[in-house]
Amino acid sequence: MADELNGRRVAILAADGVERVELEKPRQALDQAGAVTTLLSIKTGEIAARDHDLEDAGTFAVDADVHGATPEDFDALLLPGGTVNPDKLRMDSGAVDFVRAFVDSGKPVAAICHGPWSLIEADRVRGRRLTSWPSLRTDLRNAGADVVDEQVVTDGTITTSRSPDDIPAFTERIVQEFAKTPANA
Repeated sequence: MADELNGRRVAILAADGVERVELEKPRQALDQAGAVTTLLSIKTGEIAARDHDLEDAGTFAVDADVHGATPEDFDALLLPGGTVNPDKLRMDSGAVDFVRAFVDSGKPVAAICHGPWSLIEADRVRGRRLTSWPSLRTDLRNAGADVVDEQVVTDGTITTSRSPDDIPAFTERIVQEFAKTPANA
């Protein structure tokens, strides 16, 4: 993975409680593939990361507030998990509006573990084939998704994955999917 993403702008939307490895590892893969990644959040400064939801795992510097961002600013969107992170995002109308508009733009979106909660809140899972962390599967079904237990699933422009154990397959797939969208579309 060297230049597959050739300057494509990827938004990463996360808040306090993000699972460190689910932000860090995909971001590294995207950067190595030539993407320009931007960490958006519902606040400026830094967000606190977690390890398995329980342990402090440092912080990430926020690049921009999601409330000032639009899908036109980016070519793809990554939604990492952690239980607290997407729970905070789904309670913020600006973050939900951004996710909804991004899915509606037709640009690729990727979510891992608990990340699909943001897609549920944006009402954008109905009729789609998705996967997630096991505890979200009922939520996805209740929101109208066709839920499967697979490492990585791509349905149209949305790619989902189950857990940190699936990160190698997830990162490989999202690089492929994000490369399908023209840069600076």
